[in-house]
Amino acid sequence: MEHYNKLEEPSDEENDMLDLAFGLTETSRLGCQIIARHELDGIRLAIPAATRNFAVDGYVAKPH
Repeated sequence: MEHYNKLEEPSDEENDMLDLAFGLTETSRLGCQIIARHELDGIRLAIPAATRNFAVDGYVAKPH
């Protein structure tokens, strides 16, 4: 949590995308939203075993 607490809060748009993710955890973030900075040196990241690829699986999100 040391490095996680140094990250900016996720935006509403990021949280909306995370709602569609497999295996979501309390510290899940979109990798494209993490900006590599010196204070994050030593951060450990885990890549999920499964992802949803909208480009190839034809998934269409339902409005909520």
